[in-house]
Amino acid sequence: MNTENLVWEDLNAQIEMPDTVKPWLIDDQSLTHKLKQKFEDFSVSVLSQTQTQVHENERSLINTQADCIIREVELLGNQQVVVFARSIIPITHDTEGLRTIGGKPLGEILFNDSNIVRGRLQITHIDDIWGRRSIFTIGNTQLLVSEFFLKNLYA
Repeated sequence: MNTENLVWEDLNAQIEMPDTVKPWLIDDQSLTHKLKQKFEDFSVSVLSQTQTQVHENERSLINTQADCIIREVELLGNQQVVVFARSIIPITHDTEGLRTIGGKPLGEILFNDSNIVRGRLQITHIDDIWGRRSIFTIGNTQLLVSEFFLKNLYA
């Protein structure tokens, strides 16, 4: 999924969104937890996790000059892809443990550590795919998590 040229808006902007996807977009809790409640069979498929160039709009949002790992995964519910997620993880001492999680859901780590703080939500959409993103702060490092909700999730 090409995420480079998307237009993002703060969640509190007056944006009309479909009732079917709204509960997923506005929920500020762990998406992993919510998906595990909805689907008996939940899994993560890691598409890529590489040190590569970050889109300029992502780098400026998290305000880092550090090299970054880009992690792209599919979240599956009952063996169907329901969410595509892209995470930007700067390579710093603060993120050392995140860079080796393999197929473990990133959300389990981010929401189970009370020292990790989540920033405000932003939303976007292209055609019938809606997405949200937010910054998580770990120590002195910000990372960006973007999640895109596919029709299989709420159809």
